[in-house]
Amino acid sequence: MNVITQTADGSNTLYNETIGEHYHSKHGALQESKHVFINAGLRHAREVFPDQPLQLLEVGFGTGLNFLLSTAYAEENSVPMAYTGIEAYPLGTEELKSTNYGQYVSADIWNKFIEQYAESLVNEVQLTPQVKLDIAHTTLETFNTGQTYHLIYFDAFSVQHQPEMWSDEIIGHVCSFLKPGGIFVTYAITGKLKRALKSFGLKIEKLPGAPGKREMLRAVRL
Repeated sequence: MNVITQTADGSNTLYNETIGEHYHSKHGALQESKHVFINAGLRHAREVFPDQPLQLLEVGFGTGLNFLLSTAYAEENSVPMAYTGIEAYPLGTEELKSTNYGQYVSADIWNKFIEQYAESLVNEVQLTPQVKLDIAHTTLETFNTGQTYHLIYFDAFSVQHQPEMWSDEIIGHVCSFLKPGGIFVTYAITGKLKRALKSFGLKIEKLPGAPGKREMLRAVRL
């Protein structure tokens, strides 16, 4: 069961009682998403790949907050983007509505997301003029595709609550989907994660973390 809760910056998140963790940082769902995934991830990827339509993969689609903010960025900056989310346990549409994330994006983006969410779990949808959405309703272990990505948002639950999502095997599986020069970004940073990424041919960069975390990690496939 998921329970709506308010985080320190006033934005909402959901608390997953089964896993025992919030979907976003209790220090601020909105500011974490903007800091880690939009500013350190998407904006940086646009600088690295300035003239290419972006292929983006999110591990842990969850509430869709990262997707909504990414879509807003893509529309505001005319960035064509194909967005794939992986979510083994998709939330219901009413749970998505309960987050009230529509206040952070245009009414058009929010309404189209809510209207087409169920379809995106089955087929790719053209959600906005710039953005396509496809949510793979599967586990990360069984996810496979011939597609490679410019950018990966790794937004799984923490290693304390879901250690299997942070194993060397899983990290290697995820990294195999990166294009050369592709970017992996996550809110977490541990010695084990850094060693795993380096072993799979990625260059590690430590960045200041979102409020509540001292550092975060960005890595590039060489």
